[in-house]
Amino acid sequence: MCGIIGAVGRGDETLDVLLDGLSNLEYRGYDSAGVAVSGGELSVAKRSGELEVLEDALAGKSLPGSVGIGHTRWSTHGPPTDENAHPHMDCTDTVAVVHNGIIENYQSIKEELAAAGHEFESETDTEIVPHLIEAQRADGASFEEAFRHAVGRLEGSYAIAAVLEGSDTVYAARNDSPLVLGVADDATYLGSDVPAFLEFTDRVVYLEDGEVAELSLDGWDVTTLAGESVEKDVRTVDWESEETGKSGYDHYMLKEIHEQPRALRQCLQERVDELSGTVDLGDDIADAVQNAESIQLVACGTSYHAALYAAELFRSQGVPAQAFVASEYVTSPPPHDDDTLVVGVTQSGETADTLSALRDAQRRGVDTLAVTNVVGSTAARECDGVLYIRSGPEIGVAATKTFSAQVLAVNMVAAVMGNGSASHEFVSALRDLPGQVQTVLDETNAREVAERFVDSDAYFFIGRGYDYPVAMEGALKMKEISYKHAEGFPAGELKHGPLALVTANTPVFAVVTGETGSEKTVGNVKEVEARDAPVVAVTDGRTDVERYADEVLEVPETDPRLAPVLANVQLQLVSYHVAKQLGRNIDKPRNLAKSVTVE
Repeated sequence: MCGIIGAVGRGDETLDVLLDGLSNLEYRGYDSAGVAVSGGELSVAKRSGELEVLEDALAGKSLPGSVGIGHTRWSTHGPPTDENAHPHMDCTDTVAVVHNGIIENYQSIKEELAAAGHEFESETDTEIVPHLIEAQRADGASFEEAFRHAVGRLEGSYAIAAVLEGSDTVYAARNDSPLVLGVADDATYLGSDVPAFLEFTDRVVYLEDGEVAELSLDGWDVTTLAGESVEKDVRTVDWESEETGKSGYDHYMLKEIHEQPRALRQCLQERVDELSGTVDLGDDIADAVQNAESIQLVACGTSYHAALYAAELFRSQGVPAQAFVASEYVTSPPPHDDDTLVVGVTQSGETADTLSALRDAQRRGVDTLAVTNVVGSTAARECDGVLYIRSGPEIGVAATKTFSAQVLAVNMVAAVMGNGSASHEFVSALRDLPGQVQTVLDETNAREVAERFVDSDAYFFIGRGYDYPVAMEGALKMKEISYKHAEGFPAGELKHGPLALVTANTPVFAVVTGETGSEKTVGNVKEVEARDAPVVAVTDGRTDVERYADEVLEVPETDPRLAPVLANVQLQLVSYHVAKQLGRNIDKPRNLAKSVTVE
């Protein structure tokens, strides 16, 4: 991990294109960066730390050539050092390779190569690849033959790109790690994500597992690892390059929090008919969910919290539903029958653990549905059905607008379970939700709450029913971007252990919306108040929880199934303002990556 950029055909602009691409991929999270440019000779520069460190090292220097690759690394094998940064080279310094993923059999191959006289300079698994290519070329293989042979030796997950000194070609391959081509009239690009090259072209080609791409000055070609030609569709993405900018906001995260009204409208567009009181997600999705006797949801991180919410929602519809952390689902798959539907919730559509869970379900003959944001992503291509949440690009590592859209999307799925019919009141609530989110954004006092509690020792978040996943998500946001200790609990569990940690310097955020279970949550708030802990109530005013709260974050009254979306916006803003006051790197939290493509 974490980001790859490649460019062929940009002449003297190649280095600038690579650096721009790496800048566009910074949101994915990384701890080092590097580039390789091939012309008459192969030039490589790489540094640990922020991209600016690499740019400073290259200031005033020229790396000539019209072919190049670049990489931002999120450490898996070895700490973030200059030596461990990508690209990695062979003994002759004529082959350079970048790689996302984990090569599981690298140690045995490394020992084999070392015994043959190859010398290694890093602790990474990636470095075996240029040496494998070198060994094959020493035996007379062409660059292409050597690349295919090297990739064929690898076990695990990878997106790999390689360049050779004196060659005008980039070879690339993928397995369980995303890789996409960008096609322009005068150049071809390579990226681990579309934003890497979106400013240059919106025409893309998605690679599948086991495919090899050849990018040259004459164009591009895709084949199988065995060399058989593969016909690929060139798609046009509907994202504008301006969407990946900050638009005047201090941080991508704040911009994306404020984009939520638009994201929700896009999610609803042409799917909800208020006059007829119907929700239409297409026949494929309708058939899948209406025929399901039980539903298993698999997800990670923020998407897991959306899955928890969805499971609660589907159970309220009378459909047995469970949410699983995707990595645990693979470790111990739950029982299923012929009418089980497995739903993968994944913002990127490339989350390795979620993909593994979905593939495991498919191997067992279970139908799968992806709820994702990225058109053409691996989950979207591999699942039996796909529901796009249509949020547009999300750059901040900490997910915000995509969680809200996921929650909205599964509400529409729940409506489709009832043959697409819904009460006019609920459909009206769906249509009103974007405007209510805007009201929260316009009237919030989250900054003041953050200022009051910024120096707290820890933060607790509690809720029941639909509010419980929002409490979990609120705690995750606080942890991700403020680096402060935070935990989310079902409100009733507070007294079964966590209450021992409550102090006067441990604010408790109580999410209290709707009516079902709310009075019991108010009782839990009283328990906290009796122990001198400050209480922040996030509420729609349907209870008297305000009487026991030190601060109140209000949300408009709406259908109880949708109120958690509004409550979550308030918690996003509190976490943002706490992190900002602490001077944290909000868009690129330490140690985290946007799209986690390793298991």
